[in-house]
Amino acid sequence: MFDPNLYDQKHIENDSSVALTVFAVGRYLDAYLNTFITSAEKHFMLGLQVTYYVFTDLPEKVPTIELGPRRSLKVIQVPKFSRWQDISMMRMKMISDAIESEISHNCNYIFCLDVDQEFKGRFGSEALGDSVALLHAWYYKRPKESFTYDRNPKSKAFMETGDYYYHAAIFGGVLEKVKDLADYCYLKIMEDKLNNVEALWHDESHLNKYFWLHKPSRLLSPEYCWDTVIVQNEDINVTRLIWASKNYKELRTR
Repeated sequence: MFDPNLYDQKHIENDSSVALTVFAVGRYLDAYLNTFITSAEKHFMLGLQVTYYVFTDLPEKVPTIELGPRRSLKVIQVPKFSRWQDISMMRMKMISDAIESEISHNCNYIFCLDVDQEFKGRFGSEALGDSVALLHAWYYKRPKESFTYDRNPKSKAFMETGDYYYHAAIFGGVLEKVKDLADYCYLKIMEDKLNNVEALWHDESHLNKYFWLHKPSRLLSPEYCWDTVIVQNEDINVTRLIWASKNYKELRTR
């Protein structure tokens, strides 16, 4: 039986500290950031030291939120991008840079999450590991033939086959491993750019290629990032994080 106290006690004894990075740019900040942080305060890595790193092009609009003990929030300003695809692809470089310049001085684990999500249940120390990936809620039951890997041989994200389809809305691990992943994805994105190629699902396509070549040490079930629209949910007994409703036409129009 799952005993969360065993995991928590181990990490408390080891003085584990966790960085949680989130990008809240453009209209995503007003739409999602407050709910993301306030719900994380109720469920994310309770009992451990947590630092939120909010990457935003609107630092003056980051809400003031009362945080619990040993929890803090830092704002990192990022440039404005004309296309949401560029934000998606450039976040890997920004995460890598932040690990090197800032996060490595304060934390020993990191989780990188999308902002358009809400914590609903325990997201605790059992999720920590050297290299952590998430099974995509829409693909974990489907045959491999249906996985939306990048099938373009001109792209560095090209995959003929794989093992799972991973969701880039959550990934994490120790700082060294996550920096390796971020550096790999950014390098491949830039190589594609030089060849006028853009991977099908941007950084998620490159993340899937990375985890095909470098297997994660911990694999999270879709309960850690669930879409409540999915009807076939008989094997999901707990939802720890859920997708927020999205109006892409409104959110991605400047």
